[in-house]
Amino acid sequence: MTVNLKTYDSVGGFSVNNTTFVNDLKDIKNVNSLEVKNSFFSDASTTKYILRGINTAILATNNTGGQIVLPSSTLSFITGHIVGVNASGGGSLSLKIESSVTSSAAGDVQVLSSLTTVIQDSIPTGESWNAITYDTGSANRFSYSTTRSGTVTEINWVASVEVVTVYW
Repeated sequence: MTVNLKTYDSVGGFSVNNTTFVNDLKDIKNVNSLEVKNSFFSDASTTKYILRGINTAILATNNTGGQIVLPSSTLSFITGHIVGVNASGGGSLSLKIESSVTSSAAGDVQVLSSLTTVIQDSIPTGESWNAITYDTGSANRFSYSTTRSGTVTEINWVASVEVVTVYW
């Protein structure tokens, strides 16, 4: 538990290296991920991520293929809102994937169940686009795998992902 040694006051907000993280309205900005914990249940947390990818890819948290890290010996409830849009903006696919995922003591990630809801499908005729859960990568890693076929047009994918993790 933290202890306040002095009162903290920052008129105008809080920043690191001139990047504002908390503004004067107490809004959190410019963070890579956000973890929320309940002080009563210290073995549980909620974290939000933004993932991106192009065409057929494993969606990533950064330009080096980073995936969501799931700690060992946990159960996670993962909800991803995923959108794919072609370069002209004339085709799109919007999905919501809700999953229950475990990560064993050894870091083996396994999707126990998933429910996919197609929110909007305006994929051009003759093309096929899809996004599914991806749990076959490195230990303790989770993401989504996107595919496209029937086109050479670039498809940009973005996902807003919420992970609720509980230690077993």
